[in-house]
Amino acid sequence: MLSFLYRCLPSKLLDRPFSFKVRGVKMSHIEVGEIGERMSVAHLRRSGKKILYRNYRGPKGGELDIVARDRDSLCFVEVKTRRKREGSRPLDAVTPEKQELIERGARSWLGLLPHNEFQWRFDIVEVILEEGELPVIHVVEEAF
Repeated sequence: MLSFLYRCLPSKLLDRPFSFKVRGVKMSHIEVGEIGERMSVAHLRRSGKKILYRNYRGPKGGELDIVARDRDSLCFVEVKTRRKREGSRPLDAVTPEKQELIERGARSWLGLLPHNEFQWRFDIVEVILEEGELPVIHVVEEAF
């Protein structure tokens, strides 16, 4: 079902009002999250970042949505997608427990490299999708 949306990314979906229905079928929570991640990748690329890896899962349970390079820094990026504007920001969903999972994933990723003497940081991309509205994408650099 999502192949239509995936083909539209990145150029079309970032610049047109969003719809939660494709051919009359409503998207699931998982599918909305996947779309948010793809929009985040497109947005990060447009802002000059190089995407190195997506959906990394470390052997000891750590996880990273996106690993990117921003000039001389390595960015471990968590994506939080919401279907509408609510009282809290998507950023608020990155609890200390979630931060620990992300940090564990980052340590695992760094352990794969021959050396890690460079700058790195944790970013969060907030994606807000409202029916009939343009997607709102906000990057919080050095979020924690």
